[in-house]
Amino acid sequence: MRSENVIDGVLPIDKASGMTSHDVVAIARRVLGTKKIGHCGTLDPLATGLLLLTLGRGTKIQDLLMSEDKEYVGTLKLGETTDSQDADGIVTETRDVPQLALAQIEAAFAKYDGDFYQLPPMVSAIKKDGVALYKLARQGKTVEREPRFVHIYAHQIMEVRPPQIDFRVVCSKGFYVRTYAHDIGNDLGCGAHLTALRRTKSGRFDVDHAFPAAELKTASREVILEKLLTLPQVSRLRGA
Repeated sequence: MRSENVIDGVLPIDKASGMTSHDVVAIARRVLGTKKIGHCGTLDPLATGLLLLTLGRGTKIQDLLMSEDKEYVGTLKLGETTDSQDADGIVTETRDVPQLALAQIEAAFAKYDGDFYQLPPMVSAIKKDGVALYKLARQGKTVEREPRFVHIYAHQIMEVRPPQIDFRVVCSKGFYVRTYAHDIGNDLGCGAHLTALRRTKSGRFDVDHAFPAAELKTASREVILEKLLTLPQVSRLRGA
């Protein structure tokens, strides 16, 4: 018989800005009193939104859940490039933002629809010879990276308010939204970096049904587990 403290399933969390994905796992492990817990798809500290925690036997489907498509809403700022491609980095170049017609902006976004190869940023958790790239970046090193084959299923320019652009993107696993913002800025001739990012969906999971990470420390175990999806529920949700 399994212990009553063993929890199996998937817990959708709405991660707050400033937290690492590891922070969320550590808090959940302590509050729920369970050791076997993982997460699907790392979110940078700057980012908020949907982070799926896998618990107990749920960890066995972690790779399956990570492979699913993601939806994000974000904001990029034109005219500034940073070493991390987002607002947590150091500004490396500043350029004037030209008068851009909406058609130019739309063309820059549309260029990346469908399949293409994306070069991962140096500030990332990808490993080179066993060392995470972000650690090498901290040492001022830049190494050769393998471009990744990625796919954009849909995008939407939500609002243009120079020098910022709000957008939505639906993409494949392994896609870097900050690199997307960086590349679009280069295509528009002025550079850009990501200033805000929120993951709204992962596969069939929606952030609207997630438990707020900010409440993890204070909520009771029972209240948190009300949001837990059992493995049969996950299977039905995915249409498996």
